[in-house]
Amino acid sequence: MRDYAHNVWSAFSSILIGLGVTLRYCFAKTITVQYPDVAPTVKPRWRGFHWVELERCIACEACAKICPVDCIVLQRSKPRKLDKASGVAVGGALLAYEIDYGKCLMCGLCTEACPTSCVHMGDGHDLSCYRREDCVGDFVALARQGRQTPEPLWMTKPRLPAWAQRQRQAWADRAEPHREAMLKTLEGIEPPKKDKPAKKEQED
Repeated sequence: MRDYAHNVWSAFSSILIGLGVTLRYCFAKTITVQYPDVAPTVKPRWRGFHWVELERCIACEACAKICPVDCIVLQRSKPRKLDKASGVAVGGALLAYEIDYGKCLMCGLCTEACPTSCVHMGDGHDLSCYRREDCVGDFVALARQGRQTPEPLWMTKPRLPAWAQRQRQAWADRAEPHREAMLKTLEGIEPPKKDKPAKKEQED
C-alpha cells in the first residue's frame, strides 16, 4: 500500500512540475523580433549552416559516410591528401561537395568525423529560397566565388540591414585569406616531389 501511494504521489508531482514550467511561459511577456530588420539572437554553441575549408578537404567521404540522412555528396578526379607543410590538400581536383539542407539534421557528426577538420558548423541561421533545389549547398560553386558558406536569397540583395551587412562582411573576411588556395584545389594540385637522397660516391 505504501509503494502504491508513493507511485501515485510521484506521478502527480511530476505532472505539477511540468505544468508549472508551462504556466510560467503562458503568462510570460511575448517578444516579437522584427526579423530581418533586427538580428535574431543565437546562442554561442548554435549549430548553423556549414562553412567548409575546401582547400583542406581530401574528399575521403568520412562526412558522407557518417551522415545519418545521406545528405552529403562528394566527387573527386583522383585521390587527394593533405600536405602537412602547406596545410592544403594536394592531388586530384575536387569536383563536387554538396550538402542537401532539405534533409540535413544539423547534428554536427560530419564535423567530428572529418580527419582534416575542414568542415565546421557555422553561424548562419537562414537559407530561405523559392525552390527546393536551392536548398542544396554547392560548396564548389561557392568556392569559385571566394565564399565558404551559403547565404539566404534575401541577403544577396542590395540595401541590407546593418547587421546583415556586418554578417556578410565577416563571412567574406574569413574566406578571403583562403581564396587563392580554394581556387587551386578545385583544379587539383600536384603533390610536391620528394628529393631523392644523393648517392654516396664510391671510394676509389
